Amino acid sequence: MKIAYVCYEDKGQYASSVENEDLVLLNYLKGRNLDITMEIWTDTNVDWGTYDLAILKSPWDYFDKISQFYAWLEKLEELNVRLLNPVKTVEWNSDKHYLREIAGAGLAVTPTLYFEKGAKPDLAESFEELGSDTLIVKPCVSGGSKNTIKIVRNDYQSSTELIHRFLEEESYMVQPFLKEIETNGEWSFLFFNGKFSHSLLKKAKPGDFRVQHYLGGTIHPEGAPEHLLRAAEEYVKRFAKGCLYARVDGLEINGTFTLMELELIEPFLFMFTNPGSYENYYQALEEMMMETPEVRIP
Repeated sequence: MKIAYVCYEDKGQYASSVENEDLVLLNYLKGRNLDITMEIWTDTNVDWGTYDLAILKSPWDYFDKISQFYAWLEKLEELNVRLLNPVKTVEWNSDKHYLREIAGAGLAVTPTLYFEKGAKPDLAESFEELGSDTLIVKPCVSGGSKNTIKIVRNDYQSSTELIHRFLEEESYMVQPFLKEIETNGEWSFLFFNGKFSHSLLKKAKPGDFRVQHYLGGTIHPEGAPEHLLRAAEEYVKRFAKGCLYARVDGLEINGTFTLMELELIEPFLFMFTNPGSYENYYQALEEMMMETPEVRIP
């Protein structure tokens, strides 16, 4: 089976401060005698029709080129190239309105409001509705803390014009700032083909609220507390069926896991934190290559 290992044109914007996971994992898979080639999803010279399977590893710029990304996904379907994770799941996961569906299924999700494109919301109402003096506002189609703003009740007017200008281009989401992100850190649980692999805590640098390691956040490998792991598994069972990988990000609030994001498109997998993670990934891939693919829609 001929496999495309799909990445992005790396211009250094999202470069890891820990390791080049894409190359390390690619070399590991090649070492297991897979016929696998790294390809850039935006490269118009790639003949995608020559591949049987495509692994969506790190298209980290997809949200900046979302129309092109959707067209590329459609092309893969037309060429009958099987994508891992599945195309329909990827399309669903690309817009953070998906959190509304997960919450509607009865699973714990960070409270979220949506400002749709073209709206001019009164931010004061959002503080009241979410019961918080500090809010985080970010695009519904986004990644890497793009256009992410932290606003406080006593100075929200200074951000109103900027947010209204952003809304001329696309929809945004607003959530309460949760103090646990600073005090306890954000959990990430990694699953390969639905099976738990490893977990870790991410912590922001002092004075920041963003936990991404390329923005100064720190990574702390941690064993998964059983009650949090059981909760994380539910998101994967319900909304990541047929996925080679899933990363469940969230906070422990008063002993309960609360989802921040379900990452199914381009998450850093923090494989360096667990020596067995590369083999876990490979075994999951082998299992899925032997399966008869199904159309799976969240």
